[in-house]
Amino acid sequence: MAQITIYLADELENRARKAAKAAGKSVSGWIADQVVRQLDDTWPKGVLEAAGAVPDFPEVAELRRGYGPDTRREEME
Repeated sequence: MAQITIYLADELENRARKAAKAAGKSVSGWIADQVVRQLDDTWPKGVLEAAGAVPDFPEVAELRRGYGPDTRREEME
């Protein structure tokens, strides 16, 4: 496992230490988790579980039915 040295402002270090303690992790482990979260390119588990939760979600045209025509926008100069 690689080691990296980072420099944090004192206030940021204090906040990171408090967050790590609240999560029950070492500061190093907490920061590593934050890096993983930022670099992970998949959807969060909750979003994936919600996909398809509304089986017959209406199409855009159906959602907009009854609203009438859009108002004409002002011309931009």
